[in-house]
Amino acid sequence: MVFPVGDDNSQRRIFPIVTYALILINVIVFLVELQQGNAFIRKYAFIPREFIANPAGEAQTIFTAMFMHGGWLHLLGNMLYLWIFGDNVEDNFGSLKFLLFYLACGVAATFAQMAAMPHSGIPNLGASGAIAGVLAGYIVLYPQGRVTVLTQFGPSQVPALLVIGLWIVLQLFSSLGSIANTTQTAETGGVAYLAHVGGFVAGLVLTFFFRETRRI
Repeated sequence: MVFPVGDDNSQRRIFPIVTYALILINVIVFLVELQQGNAFIRKYAFIPREFIANPAGEAQTIFTAMFMHGGWLHLLGNMLYLWIFGDNVEDNFGSLKFLLFYLACGVAATFAQMAAMPHSGIPNLGASGAIAGVLAGYIVLYPQGRVTVLTQFGPSQVPALLVIGLWIVLQLFSSLGSIANTTQTAETGGVAYLAHVGGFVAGLVLTFFFRETRRI
Protein backbone atom coordinates (compact mmCIF):
# COMPACT_ATOMS: atom_id res chain seq x y z
CA MET A 1 0.00 0.00 0.00
CA VAL A 2 1.38 3.40 -1.02
CA PHE A 3 -0.12 6.63 0.33
CA PRO A 4 1.26 10.04 -0.75
CA VAL A 5 1.63 12.57 2.05
CA GLY A 6 3.62 15.48 0.61
CA ASP A 7 6.61 16.75 -1.28
CA ASP A 8 9.59 19.03 -0.72
CA ASN A 9 8.37 22.59 -0.17
CA SER A 10 11.68 23.98 1.10
CA GLN A 11 12.04 26.19 -1.99
CA ARG A 12 8.50 27.54 -1.86
CA ARG A 13 8.49 31.34 -1.87
CA ILE A 14 4.83 32.27 -1.29
CA PHE A 15 2.04 31.07 0.96
CA PRO A 16 -0.31 29.02 -1.30
CA ILE A 17 -3.46 30.86 -0.34
CA VAL A 18 -5.38 29.93 -3.50
CA THR A 19 -4.57 26.23 -3.18
CA TYR A 20 -5.77 26.15 0.42
CA ALA A 21 -8.84 28.26 -0.37
CA LEU A 22 -9.82 25.91 -3.20
CA ILE A 23 -9.53 22.93 -0.86
CA LEU A 24 -11.71 24.65 1.73
CA ILE A 25 -14.37 25.64 -0.81
CA ASN A 26 -14.50 22.11 -2.24
CA VAL A 27 -15.00 20.61 1.22
CA ILE A 28 -17.73 23.10 2.15
CA VAL A 29 -19.60 22.58 -1.12
CA PHE A 30 -19.44 18.81 -0.72
CA LEU A 31 -20.89 18.99 2.79
CA VAL A 32 -23.76 21.11 1.47
CA GLU A 33 -24.18 18.64 -1.38
CA LEU A 34 -24.46 15.76 1.08
CA GLN A 35 -27.06 17.63 3.07
CA GLN A 36 -29.25 18.65 0.12
CA GLY A 37 -28.81 15.55 -2.05
CA ASN A 38 -30.01 15.08 -5.61
CA ALA A 39 -31.84 18.40 -5.78
CA PHE A 40 -28.53 20.21 -5.24
CA ILE A 41 -26.78 18.02 -7.81
CA ARG A 42 -29.44 18.59 -10.46
CA LYS A 43 -29.32 22.34 -9.91
CA TYR A 44 -25.58 22.95 -9.80
CA ALA A 45 -23.96 20.09 -11.72
CA PHE A 46 -23.22 20.54 -15.42
CA ILE A 47 -25.73 18.68 -17.62
CA PRO A 48 -24.72 18.85 -21.30
CA ARG A 49 -28.14 18.74 -22.93
CA GLU A 50 -29.55 21.31 -20.51
CA PHE A 51 -26.61 23.63 -21.14
CA ILE A 52 -27.02 23.32 -24.92
CA ALA A 53 -30.74 24.01 -24.60
CA ASN A 54 -30.22 27.07 -22.39
CA PRO A 55 -26.57 28.27 -22.36
CA ALA A 56 -27.28 31.55 -20.59
CA GLY A 57 -29.40 29.97 -17.90
CA GLU A 58 -26.98 27.12 -17.26
CA ALA A 59 -23.69 29.03 -17.63
CA GLN A 60 -23.01 29.10 -13.89
CA THR A 61 -22.93 25.31 -13.76
CA ILE A 62 -19.69 25.34 -15.76
CA PHE A 63 -18.06 26.65 -12.58
CA THR A 64 -20.26 25.30 -9.79
CA ALA A 65 -19.87 21.73 -11.04
CA MET A 66 -16.09 21.79 -10.59
CA PHE A 67 -16.52 22.31 -6.84
CA MET A 68 -18.81 19.30 -6.41
CA HIS A 69 -17.90 15.64 -5.92
CA GLY A 70 -19.47 12.23 -6.28
CA GLY A 71 -18.42 10.82 -2.91
CA TRP A 72 -15.91 10.98 -0.08
CA LEU A 73 -13.22 9.05 -1.97
CA HIS A 74 -13.60 11.36 -4.97
CA LEU A 75 -13.30 14.45 -2.77
CA LEU A 76 -10.46 13.30 -0.53
CA GLY A 77 -8.39 11.94 -3.41
CA ASN A 78 -8.69 15.16 -5.39
CA MET A 79 -8.01 17.41 -2.41
CA LEU A 80 -4.97 15.37 -1.35
CA TYR A 81 -3.44 15.78 -4.80
CA LEU A 82 -4.32 19.47 -4.94
CA TRP A 83 -2.64 19.93 -1.55
CA ILE A 84 0.52 18.07 -2.62
CA PHE A 85 0.95 19.52 -6.11
CA GLY A 86 -1.10 22.71 -6.25
CA ASP A 87 1.14 24.74 -3.94
CA ASN A 88 4.19 24.11 -6.13
CA VAL A 89 2.40 25.19 -9.29
CA GLU A 90 0.95 28.23 -7.50
CA ASP A 91 4.44 29.13 -6.27
CA ASN A 92 5.70 29.26 -9.85
CA PHE A 93 2.70 31.00 -11.43
CA GLY A 94 1.74 33.34 -8.62
CA SER A 95 -1.60 33.12 -6.84
CA LEU A 96 -3.81 35.05 -9.28
CA LYS A 97 -2.49 33.29 -12.37
CA PHE A 98 -2.82 29.95 -10.62
CA LEU A 99 -6.49 30.61 -9.88
CA LEU A 100 -7.12 31.53 -13.52
CA PHE A 101 -5.18 28.44 -14.61
CA TYR A 102 -7.19 26.15 -12.32
CA LEU A 103 -10.53 27.48 -13.50
CA ALA A 104 -9.48 27.39 -17.16
CA CYS A 105 -8.47 23.73 -16.87
CA GLY A 106 -11.80 22.93 -15.23
CA VAL A 107 -13.72 24.69 -17.99
CA ALA A 108 -11.70 22.91 -20.67
CA ALA A 109 -12.47 19.58 -19.00
CA THR A 110 -16.20 20.32 -18.95
CA PHE A 111 -16.35 21.22 -22.62
CA ALA A 112 -14.21 18.25 -23.64
CA GLN A 113 -16.72 15.93 -22.01
CA MET A 114 -19.66 17.83 -23.50
CA ALA A 115 -18.14 17.63 -26.98
CA ALA A 116 -18.10 13.84 -26.69
CA MET A 117 -21.62 13.53 -25.23
CA PRO A 118 -23.58 16.68 -26.07
CA HIS A 119 -26.98 15.08 -25.56
CA SER A 120 -26.23 13.48 -22.21
CA GLY A 121 -28.65 14.16 -19.38
CA ILE A 122 -26.27 12.84 -16.73
CA PRO A 123 -24.89 15.43 -14.27
CA ASN A 124 -21.17 16.05 -14.67
CA LEU A 125 -19.42 17.13 -11.51
CA GLY A 126 -16.04 17.09 -9.83
CA ALA A 127 -12.73 18.90 -9.64
CA SER A 128 -10.91 16.10 -11.45
CA GLY A 129 -10.52 18.01 -14.72
CA ALA A 130 -8.99 21.00 -12.95
CA ILE A 131 -6.78 18.71 -10.84
CA ALA A 132 -5.63 16.96 -14.03
CA GLY A 133 -4.54 20.36 -15.32
CA VAL A 134 -2.61 21.05 -12.11
CA LEU A 135 -0.85 17.68 -12.38
CA ALA A 136 0.07 18.44 -15.99
CA GLY A 137 1.48 21.78 -14.90
CA TYR A 138 3.53 20.11 -12.19
CA ILE A 139 4.99 17.61 -14.68
CA VAL A 140 6.12 20.45 -16.96
CA LEU A 141 7.55 22.58 -14.14
CA TYR A 142 9.06 19.84 -11.98
CA PRO A 143 9.70 16.77 -14.16
CA GLN A 144 12.23 15.42 -11.66
CA GLY A 145 10.01 16.11 -8.64
CA ARG A 146 9.73 13.53 -5.88
CA VAL A 147 6.93 12.87 -3.41
CA THR A 148 6.99 11.38 0.08
CA VAL A 149 4.77 8.32 0.40
CA LEU A 150 3.93 6.07 3.33
CA THR A 151 4.49 2.36 2.78
CA GLN A 152 4.49 -0.66 5.05
CA PHE A 153 8.21 -0.05 5.48
CA GLY A 154 7.80 3.61 6.45
CA PRO A 155 8.19 6.94 4.57
CA SER A 156 9.87 6.79 1.19
CA GLN A 157 10.66 9.17 -1.67
CA VAL A 158 9.32 8.20 -5.10
CA PRO A 159 9.09 10.01 -8.45
CA ALA A 160 6.12 12.36 -8.67
CA LEU A 161 5.17 10.73 -11.98
CA LEU A 162 4.47 7.47 -10.15
CA VAL A 163 2.20 9.21 -7.64
CA ILE A 164 0.37 11.02 -10.43
CA GLY A 165 -0.23 7.63 -12.05
CA LEU A 166 -1.83 6.49 -8.80
CA TRP A 167 -4.25 9.42 -9.05
CA ILE A 168 -5.50 8.03 -12.36
CA VAL A 169 -6.19 4.69 -10.68
CA LEU A 170 -7.94 6.49 -7.83
CA GLN A 171 -10.26 8.18 -10.30
CA LEU A 172 -11.42 4.78 -11.51
CA PHE A 173 -12.26 3.61 -8.00
CA SER A 174 -13.80 6.89 -6.85
CA SER A 175 -16.79 6.35 -9.13
CA LEU A 176 -17.83 3.32 -7.07
CA GLY A 177 -20.48 4.25 -4.54
CA SER A 178 -20.81 7.74 -5.95
CA ILE A 179 -23.74 9.73 -4.59
CA ALA A 180 -24.40 10.87 -8.15
CA ASN A 181 -24.56 7.34 -9.54
CA THR A 182 -28.31 6.91 -9.29
CA THR A 183 -28.71 8.07 -12.88
CA GLN A 184 -25.59 6.47 -14.30
CA THR A 185 -25.78 4.47 -17.46
CA ALA A 186 -23.29 2.77 -19.74
CA GLU A 187 -23.02 6.17 -21.43
CA THR A 188 -20.41 7.25 -18.88
CA GLY A 189 -19.40 4.14 -17.02
CA GLY A 190 -19.10 6.36 -13.96
CA VAL A 191 -15.95 8.18 -15.07
CA ALA A 192 -15.77 11.25 -17.31
CA TYR A 193 -12.61 10.15 -19.09
CA LEU A 194 -12.57 12.94 -21.65
CA ALA A 195 -12.91 15.54 -18.91
CA HIS A 196 -9.66 14.24 -17.44
CA VAL A 197 -8.01 14.34 -20.85
CA GLY A 198 -9.34 17.82 -21.60
CA GLY A 199 -8.12 19.21 -18.28
CA PHE A 200 -4.72 17.56 -18.64
CA VAL A 201 -4.17 18.83 -22.19
CA ALA A 202 -5.28 22.33 -21.18
CA GLY A 203 -2.85 22.21 -18.27
CA LEU A 204 0.03 21.16 -20.50
CA VAL A 205 -0.60 23.97 -22.97
CA LEU A 206 -1.40 26.74 -20.48
CA THR A 207 1.64 26.04 -18.33
CA PHE A 208 3.90 27.31 -21.10
CA PHE A 209 2.02 30.64 -21.02
CA PHE A 210 1.61 30.95 -17.24
CA ARG A 211 4.94 29.71 -15.94
CA GLU A 212 7.68 31.92 -14.61
CA THR A 213 10.71 31.37 -16.79
CA ARG A 214 13.27 33.17 -14.64
CA ARG A 215 13.64 32.13 -11.00
CA ILE A 216 15.25 34.56 -8.52
